[in-house]
Amino acid sequence: MTLDADRPLDPTPLFVPAPSAVWLEIGFGGGEHLAAQATRNPGVGLIGCEPYVNGIAQLLVRIRDQKLGNVRVFADDAHRLLAALPNRSLARVFLLFPDPWPKRRHHKRRFIRPETVAIFARLLAPGGELRVATDHPALGRWALFHVLGHGDFAWPAQSAADWRKPPADWVETRYEAKAKADGSVVYYLRFFRR
Repeated sequence: MTLDADRPLDPTPLFVPAPSAVWLEIGFGGGEHLAAQATRNPGVGLIGCEPYVNGIAQLLVRIRDQKLGNVRVFADDAHRLLAALPNRSLARVFLLFPDPWPKRRHHKRRFIRPETVAIFARLLAPGGELRVATDHPALGRWALFHVLGHGDFAWPAQSAADWRKPPADWVETRYEAKAKADGSVVYYLRFFRR
């Protein structure tokens, strides 16, 4: 998948037949989550962003072996793709186990920050979902602060169980399995575009 610098990228025509919705996964790692979502949701078009060749290669093998026709790969920095997508073009965005950049001086490198939250608000259709998962408590608080601080997102959690249990259609990633094996608590944050 490539970008034309002169015009926005409408993601719907990337898929044949046209999908009922388009979902985006940023930083798909080895692609296990993305491939499983594509298998479970054949009518949805999924775009995965990943700059690292090893992760891209793993996903491409999954796409080939599972014959997934509803996945497209953007092998570059997700910020470039986000800038090219038109308003309200996505129904769901996944940001699963992003680098927490734990040192204070590196917080500016975190993917979730005011600028990207504003972009998510622009790209998600009303009712669209932003899913964030992390095993880093400070990053979980950071995500809550920045996403809810934007004002265009609702967080429907009513109790701790709402962010401690994964959604019903959850697919465990290898990062998640490793975190749980190490005894870490995983935070499953779901935000919906107002």
